[in-house]
Formats: sequence, structure tokens, C-alpha cells
Amino acid sequence: MKYTDLEGKDANALNELLKEKKLLLFKLRAKLRTMQLSNPNEIKEVRRDIARINTALTALKKEAKA
Repeated sequence: MKYTDLEGKDANALNELLKEKKLLLFKLRAKLRTMQLSNPNEIKEVRRDIARINTALTALKKEAKA
């Protein structure tokens, strides 16, 4: 996922996506602990997606203030 994919979405859609990604991160960390995760780099990708979503949400909030 790229930041440009998130720019056109509204706050509700971004919050839903954020919830999904956080749940996915939780599941991946649980799999990592039980040695069921085949690709540990997935955790890094999901964490970066969460950061991108948070950046998009912050940009929307700043845009609303202006």
C-alpha cells in the first residue's frame, strides 16, 4: 500500500482500515510467538501501513482546520 492510495479516502474509511491493520498485526505477532509465521517481514510491512494510515489521518485533520 502506498500513501497515494490513501489520499482520496475519508476519515471513516481510514479508521476502518486502521482497525483492520491493527488486528492483522496482532494476529501476525501471535503467529510469530507460536512459530507459525513463515515470513517475519510481513510484520514490518503492516507496521509501515499503519504509519501511512496515521499520516493520512493527520493530514485530513490539518486540512479540516485550515
